[in-house]
This record gives sequence, structure tokens and C-alpha cells, in this order.
Amino acid sequence: MILTYCYKIKPSPEQIAIMERWLELLRRHWNYALGQRLDWLNRTRSPIDRCSLISEPIGVIPEAVNYYTQQAALKETKQLFPEYKQIYAETQQVNLQRLKKAWDRWRKPVKHGLRGGRPRFKKPGQLRSFVFPRVNSPRAGAHLKNGMLKLSRIGEIPVVMHRPIPDGFILKQCTIIKKADGWYCCISMKDDTVPDLLPVNSVRSAVGIDVGLEKFLTTSDGEAVPIPQFYRKAQDKLAKAQQVMSRRVKGSKNWEKAKNKVALLHLHLTRCRKEFHYQVAHWLCSNYDLIAHEDLNIKGLARTKLAKSIHDAAWGSFLEILQAVAVKRGLLVQKVNPRGTSIECFKCGSRVEKSLSERVHYCSSCEVKIDRDWNSGINILNRALMAVGLPLNGCGKSVQDIVRASGGRRPRYGNGSAEEQQVSFVRLRSPHHNL
Repeated sequence: MILTYCYKIKPSPEQIAIMERWLELLRRHWNYALGQRLDWLNRTRSPIDRCSLISEPIGVIPEAVNYYTQQAALKETKQLFPEYKQIYAETQQVNLQRLKKAWDRWRKPVKHGLRGGRPRFKKPGQLRSFVFPRVNSPRAGAHLKNGMLKLSRIGEIPVVMHRPIPDGFILKQCTIIKKADGWYCCISMKDDTVPDLLPVNSVRSAVGIDVGLEKFLTTSDGEAVPIPQFYRKAQDKLAKAQQVMSRRVKGSKNWEKAKNKVALLHLHLTRCRKEFHYQVAHWLCSNYDLIAHEDLNIKGLARTKLAKSIHDAAWGSFLEILQAVAVKRGLLVQKVNPRGTSIECFKCGSRVEKSLSERVHYCSSCEVKIDRDWNSGINILNRALMAVGLPLNGCGKSVQDIVRASGGRRPRYGNGSAEEQQVSFVRLRSPHHNL
């Protein structure tokens, strides 16, 4: 298992100047190496239906440019530009490795033919992190001991150790990050022991969750977590801060201060949203052994007119956090096909067509009338149970209902830790049907 803990560091003004200089030099090197790759690509490719002599220079076709040729050129770079000798050598190599990964994501498609976007040239200030690939080893560039982080050619920096490093984990990598409110070090650590996933036969409680925009999520038990809408609630503050920044002379000291205030607001929103996601994920993992959710195409949904609300809810980030929390606890998370979950009736399976504005599911065949998202959560749960091989009874009820009816133990929300108590939810009720 690999964990990453992020700690705040308190460098001196001299150390801050050195690290900012490193970031600027690494940014220039990134742009130069990316330019080499793009120039080689343009010189060696030709469209199928036309000749490229019109738009490309004529000359000798250059040799292939890759990570190994650019790494070998680091020695020449340090001779031409002596300031690069001040940067730790492995840090420069990792900078080229990052470019290689970004280039491969663009040039080499992954499954289903998808690929990432083209790597971009970075403007001043856009490169905000550098890496020491080894920590606490004999020839490492970073050493963390007793709350002090010693970085090669930078010096010792105090670290705010707000939580201890777990026993048995080996420190692997240190990433120095510049954020709006200061500098941080992210320590990656590894332990060969991995929690065993819970066997399917041992599942005592399961739930299906349906994420949405009216409610953040609705469970198959009829519990709904309200959506906080952090971004929408802070839009007025952001608009005023951005208005102040736009009235400053770009590049001036006052403009830098106003820009930092906007960055601080965005950072605060990001942290609030992340904390909320962790609270909901821990609540779900404390109450259920199997958690089912839809395998949504979130990027496609974010291109619609609901893009702002979808980005504000951040379903993708939440599902990644849920998966990580479940793996640490050895629980099961199952993806299901989202097609038809809100249309099918959970009891009789009939298709009930409805528009997005209709929030109540009413089936004329079996006369079931419940909340639309509640019906989706039950369908998601049933599909997950069939996918993992757990039984369903003839009434459309899941194994969770059987366990509850037999007196099986399922912790209820409200008996957990203080962290879990922070999650608020509402209980959906249906006057026409009782699950």
C-alpha cells in the first residue's frame, strides 16, 4: 500500500528564494524540452493528403527525441547555463520524467482509444512543485527526522508534523509544493502489507448510492446527503476578489496581492469540498460492507449546461476518495452500468419514462411512488449484488433487507465517531410504499 501525507513546512526567506529559483529554472527546462519534442514531431510527420514542405522547414531530419536523449543532454545544459548546477540532479531528471509521462498520455492512446491532451508550455508561476525521488536513503536528497526536513542544497526546514508517520512504512519520495498559503512537503510512503478485501460471502450490509445535483447522494436505504454547493455559495466573494484583481496593473505588487487572495479563496473551497467528501466516504464505509455506484462518464456530463454544478459537486473526486477509503478498510466498491437506473421500477422492472424535472418515481403497474433518486439507488444496489453474485429475492428486495429482517447487525448513523457525526442527511419517506 502506498500512502501520501502532506505536511506544512516553514522555510526561511533565503530558502524560499532558492526554491522559487529552482521552480523557474525547471519551468524553463520543461519548455525547452517540450519544444524539442514538438519540433521533432513536426519535422518528421507528413499529412496523408498533402506535403508538409509548405509549413515545415527543409533540412536534415533530426534524430528521435526521447527521455534518454534529453537526460544525456543535462550535462551540456549545465555547461552552457551554470545556474542549473545549483539544482539537485535527480530533481532535474524527475522533471523530464514528468514530461515523458505527459507526452506518452498524448501520443499513446489508452483503452477505448482515449488519450490525454497535448502538453503545454508553462507560463511563469505555473510550475509549482519539484520532487526528490529518494528519502532517508544513504544517497537521498531528502531526509526527514525528528520534525526536520533536510533537503540537498537547500538546508534544514522545520516540518509541522500534525500526524505521525505510520509504523512499518518506508519513505519513498518527497514532493515540495508551493501553494497560496505557503509551502508544503508531500511524503509518499510504502508498505508491502495490503488489507485483505472482505470476501463476498461475508458481506453483511450493502448499499447503492445515486449521486445527483439536487441531493449530493441518495442511498438505497432512503437516506439523502444534502449537497453543500461550496462554489455557488462563494461566488459573490470570488467575483469581488477577481474584480479587485482586474483593476490592478498586471504584474505590479498590488496585482500579485490581489491574485493571491483569489488563489486563497479557491484553495479554501477545494479543502472544504475535500473534507466533505472524506466525511461522507467514512460514513458510508462505517455503515456498509459493499458500496455500489454508477460508472458515470463525468467528463461527458461536464460538457452540458449543468457543468458548473457538476464541477461543484465533484463526483469524480468523491468516488476516488470513496475507493481509497474502502481499500484501506478492506471493503468492497462495485461499479454498475448507469443506463436505465432512474427509469426502471425497482419492484416490477417496468420502464417509467420521466424527464429530469420529475423528481418522483410513480409506476402505474405496481403503484409504487417513491423519490426518483431513491428508486435509482435501489436499482444500483440490485445490479451490484447480481454482479458480485449475491442473491436477490422475488420481490426485488436486496440481501440487505434479508439481513435486516433476520436481525443482522448494521450500524446506524449517529453511533459513530465524532468525525462521522459531521455528515448531515435527511431521511426520505414515501406515503405509498414502505421499504
